[in-house]
Amino acid sequence: MAAPSASSDAAPLPLLPPMASDLPGRPAEQSETACEDRSNSGSLDRLLPPVGTGRSPRKRTTSQCKSEPPLLRTSKRTIYTAGRPPWYNEHGTQSKEAFAIGLGGGSASGKTTVARMIIEALDVPWVVLLSMDSFYKVLTQQQQEQAAHNNFNFDHPDAFDFDLIISTLKKLKQGRSVQVPIYDFTTHSRKKDWKTLYGANVIIFEGIMAFADKTLLELLDMKIFVDTDSDIRLVRRLRRDISERGRDIEGVIKQYNKFVKPAFDQYIQPTMRLADIVVPRGSGNTVAIDLIVQHVHSQLEERELSVRAALASAHQCHPLPRTLSVLKSTPQVRGMHTIIRDKETSRDEFIFYSKRLMRLLIEHALSFLPFQDCIVQTPQGQDYAGKCYAGKQITGVSILRAGETMEPALRAVCKDVRIGTILIQTNQLTGEPELHYLRLPKDISDDHVILMDCTVSTGAAAMMAVRVLLDHDVPEDKIFLLSLLMAEMGVHSVAYAFPHVRIITTAVDKRVNDLFRIIPGIGNFGDRYFGTDAVPDGSDEEEMASMG
Repeated sequence: MAAPSASSDAAPLPLLPPMASDLPGRPAEQSETACEDRSNSGSLDRLLPPVGTGRSPRKRTTSQCKSEPPLLRTSKRTIYTAGRPPWYNEHGTQSKEAFAIGLGGGSASGKTTVARMIIEALDVPWVVLLSMDSFYKVLTQQQQEQAAHNNFNFDHPDAFDFDLIISTLKKLKQGRSVQVPIYDFTTHSRKKDWKTLYGANVIIFEGIMAFADKTLLELLDMKIFVDTDSDIRLVRRLRRDISERGRDIEGVIKQYNKFVKPAFDQYIQPTMRLADIVVPRGSGNTVAIDLIVQHVHSQLEERELSVRAALASAHQCHPLPRTLSVLKSTPQVRGMHTIIRDKETSRDEFIFYSKRLMRLLIEHALSFLPFQDCIVQTPQGQDYAGKCYAGKQITGVSILRAGETMEPALRAVCKDVRIGTILIQTNQLTGEPELHYLRLPKDISDDHVILMDCTVSTGAAAMMAVRVLLDHDVPEDKIFLLSLLMAEMGVHSVAYAFPHVRIITTAVDKRVNDLFRIIPGIGNFGDRYFGTDAVPDGSDEEEMASMG
């Protein structure tokens, strides 16, 4: 699927971590994935364990790249992301935290490769790999000079910003978005741009001091210590620093003896007793990794829930909420509904009258934005007491694919509006909505957000989209859900879960049938608008694509 278009300041969100060759390094440390032949380190090859030839050499010198594709490449295949199932209940509140795995161990012990193997074997939708390398503290000028001469101890607990690590991990477990520093190991400083990560089903946190803080330990559901022979770890460090960082053997060994080895003996090895599982030989211990994967699967199964089933039985037989606003059903509006609901209407007429309704709907929705008094001077030199928008900015977010048809109408009436996109589809095996893709503008939390989907039946997709916005710190009362047609069930579901979200539509149909289709409905909006083949049962767009 081609990536949906978005505003230039939006950054795509990775759904899975990058391949091992893209994973972060640290000062004077290197993962075994970099163990490829180098011209100036070939003499060390005989000391190293065999390494698969399918992996790419490691080249990055920053903790994490700014943007990564939503896929995981392995030596055998490319794994595209599946969708993230609901992480909240019918009340809109978090029902389950992500399962957090901590990976500790010495420098160059193979933590990154073990994490990668766990990710591949788990085969679950969304996984976030969080590296401790990203959280080195900002160095003072004196510390910068020490680091330049290999005289700063990067293997000491005080080198890490544990407060930032803990707050970041807490947010990720809650499903919220976070900003993660990008650490440049060539300059020993944080880059100006930070990386955006989003919550997941599983979080893997790896680092040499992963078990060095009591509060951090309490956030980890499983603790794994990767135990690798010290000679192998030293050789890996030698190869990396010589081949990729231009250092000499004497300097690397000096740093190892002065900082790395003492830190391992004093701070890292003692934490082995805190681990639930110790993995000797690192990535070579496939039996241990299989056991880890089995345990994680069992934990995830215990946390499963069915949101759609809960929505179908909750909040019904209540009056329509006060947060709902329905466009006045004038003869003109009712006439346009008659045309687009008619199964005999041609595609050209369907598009034309749908666009007219969208324009009226958006104009109506804008009247609910905050306005303040302002005075301007007319060309005649007279004051005019008027109104002006009292917010910072307006952002539109469309729920693909039908929601994107409303973007032109929004752009037509809102100059310089920013646009984001969310792709939500139904898992055909479980019937649950799943989040597959999102691309949101930066600093969206400061904006009034117009969330657009053409039809809403159960409200499942709309609730997931609202939950995503809340996880990106958009205030609930700044979210406006717009839809051409809604079912009462969907209205109740969204209003009950998020009572401060304004719901705006051109019509509300009373019934949803046993297959959760709006009755009398409008048919499959996306197929009728785009001219694609309808599904055999003629279900609504949001029921097959977003179960909304």
